[in-house]
Amino acid sequence: MKGLFNIYVEGIADVVFFKQYIHHVLGIEIPENSIVKLDGWTNLKGTAWQQRMKTMTDNGGTNIVIIDADKDIDARRSDILKWKQDNSLEFELFLLPNDKDAGALEDLLENIINPNNKPIFDCWEGYEKELVKLDIPGRTPPPLTTPAKKTKIYGYLEALLGESKSQKELIKEPNREYENTQHWNLDAEYLGALRNFLNDKLLCVI
Repeated sequence: MKGLFNIYVEGIADVVFFKQYIHHVLGIEIPENSIVKLDGWTNLKGTAWQQRMKTMTDNGGTNIVIIDADKDIDARRSDILKWKQDNSLEFELFLLPNDKDAGALEDLLENIINPNNKPIFDCWEGYEKELVKLDIPGRTPPPLTTPAKKTKIYGYLEALLGESKSQKELIKEPNREYENTQHWNLDAEYLGALRNFLNDKLLCVI
């Protein structure tokens, strides 16, 4: 049945990004319940989600899974596709950040910042390089832990946004404004593979 689809993603950051990105690319508002938050990709393998996928397929709809590739994209793809085959499921798969490299949503975000803001990340990279050189007395073993990529994105927005409470709220994952062109470039070349995937898988069902 035309118009039926579910997009399975890992967390609230993914939900917010894809709702806005699809609006930007396809000009449509995604119904709230059409983007399914798994709270971690391993939950996809739960019985409830399997049944939901099968029901969608039985009703003529489309299932789309968009999750992080993490450290080994080939292993992640192989694992998911084997599970798909073993359970006779039908869904389309895209692995973040670009369906060919290891990584996650945060790697995608780092590659679509407004180019004018690149000096912020240049400073952050300098900070990381200096951090690993530090030897803190009494700490075993060195080096110090490099902050997570989520922290890097948080720091990027914190540097750009104001100090008021309302501005600070926009740093948080549920409130981010990816269509704000001062911060993000949703037309970045880096998003080509994702844009083509969504055009191919969604235009035929909406």
